[in-house]
Amino acid sequence: MSASVSDPTGLHRVLDDRVVLPQAAARLDARRELWPDEVRVRVEKLNLDAASYRQLEGKHAAPGGTVDGDAVRAEVLDIVATRGKMQNPVTGSGGMLVGTVEAVGEESPLGLQVGDRVATLVSLSLTPLVIEDGLRDWDGLAEQVPCDGYAVLFGRSIAAVIPEDLDPDLSLSVMDVCGAPALTARVVGEYAARGGEVTAAVVGGAGKSGSLSLAAARAAGATRTIGVVPHEREAALLREAGIADEVVLADARDPIALRDAVVAAGGPAQVTVVCVDVPGCEGGAILATAERGTVIFFSMATSFSAAALGAEGLAADVTMLVGNGYAPGHAAYALDLLRSVPGVRSLFERRLASHQGPAGGAN
Repeated sequence: MSASVSDPTGLHRVLDDRVVLPQAAARLDARRELWPDEVRVRVEKLNLDAASYRQLEGKHAAPGGTVDGDAVRAEVLDIVATRGKMQNPVTGSGGMLVGTVEAVGEESPLGLQVGDRVATLVSLSLTPLVIEDGLRDWDGLAEQVPCDGYAVLFGRSIAAVIPEDLDPDLSLSVMDVCGAPALTARVVGEYAARGGEVTAAVVGGAGKSGSLSLAAARAAGATRTIGVVPHEREAALLREAGIADEVVLADARDPIALRDAVVAAGGPAQVTVVCVDVPGCEGGAILATAERGTVIFFSMATSFSAAALGAEGLAADVTMLVGNGYAPGHAAYALDLLRSVPGVRSLFERRLASHQGPAGGAN
């Protein structure tokens, strides 16, 4: 049962019999009444993460590829009603939300005020959530989900006020992946500070996190940026955006093809960033990375065992990082990249215009 005293991590909302953090909990207490350090947000829109939506889309697709949107919607409703949060039981992931602050506990440290329009920067997989409209305005065919309901933020949650100069949907798309460019910039910057050439390869470079990571790598001092995409349509978009020095085609699940493509474009890379939401990319990313280089995995489909054992089996002396989606100032940094790099903004706006539909290959 939930505790009578709140904990900034949200332990008091966990309904499991054993002590686990909200992320690992099977059920959360999603009551609307607040503990003193909490904030309640009136939800306007959910943004399901790409890995979660792809799994739901695939599960409810007919043999011909047509997705049963009603079935997707029903499953999301069932997950939230059962678990008190939106956490896909297969992928373990959730997404984020946009809404308006409607109540603030007197001891909340988040600095939010009633009426603030915010995007949460913590996962829906640990956020107490109640949906009150049955998702009646969502057809189940897009990762952005119009929604009326409420969510609760803990003392250690993170939320950012949506900037007035950007379309809210655009801000949501950026904030959904803002941890990727921040960490990419940090790692590339560390290599650049040592002097010499720095090559950064981004697998899934035309996607949301991928395009931001390419821009961040260049801004942090990469002397060569390589964008890896799976087919020519995305390659054309990435070339038009002008955010990668080299654009190459490769199936990220084919380790030899990925290695050869990156090497032919000027690699191996000192920093390789994986931004695709499909399993089986670990070996190729390791092979595409130079000795003493770094691989950053920004994919919920990454297998720890495949990465660790793969590097060992290949005798690869590389550092491997799991992007956790948070770095100080990550939201502001990502939004500044969007504002200052026209190619990144064009990719995001194109995705929003054509992709009020199924999720893409990278997120």
